[in-house]
Amino acid sequence: MDDLNAPSPAGLASDAPLAEAMRGAHLALVLTDARAGDHPIVFANDAFLNLTGYRREEVTGRNCRFLQGDGTDPETVAQIGAAVRDGRELRCEIVNYRKDGTSFWNQLSVVPVRTGADKTAYFLGAMQDVTAARTARDTERHDLFEDIHVHARELEAALAEKTSLLHEVDHRVKNNLQLISSLLLMQTRRTADEGTRRALRSMLERVGAIATVHRRLFQGGDVQRFDVADFLRDLAADLAASAKRDDLQIRLELEPVAVAAAQAAPFALVANELLSNAIRHAYPEGQAGAITVAVRPRADEFDLVVADAGQGLPPAEDRNGFGLTIVNLLTQQLRARLSLEDMQPGLRATVTLPMST
Repeated sequence: MDDLNAPSPAGLASDAPLAEAMRGAHLALVLTDARAGDHPIVFANDAFLNLTGYRREEVTGRNCRFLQGDGTDPETVAQIGAAVRDGRELRCEIVNYRKDGTSFWNQLSVVPVRTGADKTAYFLGAMQDVTAARTARDTERHDLFEDIHVHARELEAALAEKTSLLHEVDHRVKNNLQLISSLLLMQTRRTADEGTRRALRSMLERVGAIATVHRRLFQGGDVQRFDVADFLRDLAADLAASAKRDDLQIRLELEPVAVAAAQAAPFALVANELLSNAIRHAYPEGQAGAITVAVRPRADEFDLVVADAGQGLPPAEDRNGFGLTIVNLLTQQLRARLSLEDMQPGLRATVTLPMST
């Protein structure tokens, strides 16, 4: 394209092997004078001229910014300027333009050439057209993003279907629990024997506890985890309203703890038995008192505590009722420990559960 015997740049004439290496290199090379104002080009090899479409006399003496255009990133230009000012190497990709106006992605390496006094005399610019590789990379990235969008849409559809199914299950379970509650209530009202009525009311409370668990799971955003504190607030309010004991105060000391959804129902029944037992038996009718319900997390366990200052533990022969049997069976299922302490006065029941539940 141009004379292969073009003179070497000033200062490199004495280094014939280097000059010849720059001339014959297949990589586009350009050399700028760091000691002259505006870093003019003092040498460009044929590969540079072939890449850019310019003649040697059209580039010699000019700053390399003539290769920039509308699509050139100003931030990348600033990075190149900072590297030149600091006299350090830089490698980047930048959009440059040929003489005919066509753009290309230029993989640019800028290297300072120092003199014996360790002063930068020149900057060597090595250029490579990476448009094809860049286009392939962008296409691959676009395809990846498109795949991600497709999978995201599929996940959204699956989630919508799952949500619809969960709402359907929620609706059916609520209806079934309501039906069971209605049947128990009807049977309670038709039963003359007071002992049977008490047993039916206890069963109604247990069904109510399970219904509260179900409502809490489906009201929350996470159907995999069950908020213990929120449930106990609801349970305490329901049992207090059902007991119709204005002389009882229920104190809640609840720290945040969650259990797996699969453990929610047995935990709810244990809490229901302990609290309902305290409401019914701790203080005789007409005697004011307070019941404390607490949740206290520890390192890998947490305690559910139901405590009162009432009549304390019943006689040993009265400790094998149906309610305590339920608590013992369910604490085993929960891999928990049950402790009953006679506080004199009062009773403190503590269920210690592994946090992993």
